[in-house]
Amino acid sequence: MKNTPINFETVKQIRATSQLPSLGTATIRELVRLVNNIEHKTGEKFIRMEMGVPGIEPPKVGIDAEIEALKSGVASKYPMIDGVPKLKVAASNFVKAFMNVELSPESCVSTVGSMQGSTAVFLVANRCNEKKDTILFIDPGFPVQKQQCDVLGMKYATFDVYNYRGKKLRTKLEKMLSAGNISTLIYSNPNNPSWICFTEEELQIIGEMANKYDVIIVEDLAYFGMDFRVDYSKPNQAPFQPTVAKYSDNYIFLISSSKAFSYAGQRIGMLCMSDKLYKRKYAGLTRNYATDEFGYSVIYGALYALSTGVSHSAQYGLAAMLEAASNGSFDFLAEVKLYENRAKIMKKLFVENGFNIVYDKDIDRPVGDGFYFTFSYPGMTGAELLEHLIYYGISAIALEITGSERTEGLRACVSQTHESQFEALEFRLKAFNKAFSK
Repeated sequence: MKNTPINFETVKQIRATSQLPSLGTATIRELVRLVNNIEHKTGEKFIRMEMGVPGIEPPKVGIDAEIEALKSGVASKYPMIDGVPKLKVAASNFVKAFMNVELSPESCVSTVGSMQGSTAVFLVANRCNEKKDTILFIDPGFPVQKQQCDVLGMKYATFDVYNYRGKKLRTKLEKMLSAGNISTLIYSNPNNPSWICFTEEELQIIGEMANKYDVIIVEDLAYFGMDFRVDYSKPNQAPFQPTVAKYSDNYIFLISSSKAFSYAGQRIGMLCMSDKLYKRKYAGLTRNYATDEFGYSVIYGALYALSTGVSHSAQYGLAAMLEAASNGSFDFLAEVKLYENRAKIMKKLFVENGFNIVYDKDIDRPVGDGFYFTFSYPGMTGAELLEHLIYYGISAIALEITGSERTEGLRACVSQTHESQFEALEFRLKAFNKAFSK
């Protein structure tokens, strides 16, 4: 172990003082801090795969619109809590153009990133009915959303969907939802971290089960349209981004600007509710909010308390990008398609050097190449693998914290690994495999 690409003693010392009992249970931000410290002390650049951040420049159309908004003086004015009208209309048109779903602008609400969106949803959806006090995560998933539940003091349940694909999903959801305590179910599609994508059959099952047991569905679309096996880039024509909205009115979309639009630094996203859900009344809401209407409680109850609106200028930036995407003048998916090529090359390098792809199948076809992939090494748990990899200048996160049952695996994000680093990645993987192969 001492002959490693990153100075062994320095890494060992930093690791010992990191206050992290196990890297297998460390949060994403804790791992970011650890790797930052190692890079600073050693002067060596890591292959950074632990955090999902954009790896390309933000679109000019958004930046220009935001600059113009700032010049017009919006920085001195509070924005409306639910979003500026221009953004609400743009979001409504975007959902129609790329999902073929009709939503009124009123039902499209700006949030400080999808992270704030999910917090607001939990605060309201989990209080509609006092008998329904639990959120169901269809895992694996984004670990910070469970942290939100912990911070809010809310109960949650989970299951790893990998063993319940297709028709098996109905049986599993029937069992869990029939208990009567689930208020909300949440999943990402494409999935973070496995990059699997639900089929139409599975989305129909989710919609039908949610209708049967009156459960609110949260569809986290952080990676909107980024299943590159299908071309979702053409507005107002099929194929459209798959959605449960075809099968239920009990839905909420979380649409992020961070990945698909490379606008992560501006912390802006959209929370889009079905018009029926927006207007729906729940007697339980009056325990915590001034009204029993769902949409009103989200905006003037939860979001008002969380931030009182989103950065004014950022709203104009996102509105411009959504408008340009919807009218066909800006192909936002062409901008991010480079992640597909990176994933393809990086997965090949890992496999050639003794690693395995953990979530390798999307039911009966290979999982797509995109923003994330998962990997393991024979004979090691995810925690052990992560502890060893930091000495080789490679970082990732353990699947253990995503709700996955595949505890031997790690999640890799491809966005920060530039093509110029592939040679270094290959060298480090070869060195690792030479040290640990049996």
